[in-house]
Amino acid sequence: MNYRHAYHAGNFADVHKHATLGLMIEHLTRKEAAFAYLDTHAGLGLYDLTSVQAEKTGEWQAGIARVMAAPNPPPSAAPLLRVVRTLNPDGALRFYPGSPAVVAALSRPHDRLALCELHPEDAADLRRRFAADARVGVHHRDGYDGIKALVPPPERRGLVLVDPPFEKPGEFERMRGGLAQGLKRWSTGIYALWYPIKDREPVARFHADLSMMGLKSAFAAELMIKPGDNPQTLNGCGLVVVNPPWQLDTAMAELLPWLAEALAPGIGSWRVEPLTLR
Repeated sequence: MNYRHAYHAGNFADVHKHATLGLMIEHLTRKEAAFAYLDTHAGLGLYDLTSVQAEKTGEWQAGIARVMAAPNPPPSAAPLLRVVRTLNPDGALRFYPGSPAVVAALSRPHDRLALCELHPEDAADLRRRFAADARVGVHHRDGYDGIKALVPPPERRGLVLVDPPFEKPGEFERMRGGLAQGLKRWSTGIYALWYPIKDREPVARFHADLSMMGLKSAFAAELMIKPGDNPQTLNGCGLVVVNPPWQLDTAMAELLPWLAEALAPGIGSWRVEPLTLR
């Protein structure tokens, strides 16, 4: 309950996560049928980069600021860049979209968003922010309980984003359990699970556990901004995507090299690794 994402909004991990999210939402909008989006850890939804919290860490300056200034963005970066530019029409970078704002901007009038947030102040702010948007439902509850309660959606197509703060031990196990619950109820949904990369060993165990679940289609897309030899620091981050949209892995193989160079010139790295049982 102590975690507040406002201190970290727009950092490199946000850029990786939200650029991927934008690609998945654009894929879902290619069919006319409505889709549902469930966000298990929604946060505030939109962040002011001039706030006291954002200014205190300045993480966005090494994240979204670098990406917005980077030359030759690939087509796969377009959805997120478009949302950020729309929020900042004068060209000055002040507002950064959380995952709810990314999805709200890219989705259509007949699509639906369910946003779970456990922090009481953030949940209240989130409810105020989307009060005028009939597509959006805000739920002050634990996100993993939200998977049990809100899956499957009536639309029968869509995406679940699991993006916990990793502020206490056992989060990898909770994510695996949440995925298992979701797949049991909604086997055809898209699931995206975000994780930090500090020590490689817990990540490797997480990947191995997922591989043993017998997933039909899944991959991990990782972005590193540091060499990864210091397990006490945030070296990178990853997203596991289960039931990914068609050719998302190909799009990520285009996007991630550009992000790595923009965010960590000369030392950034990336990989896209399948997680199906071999």
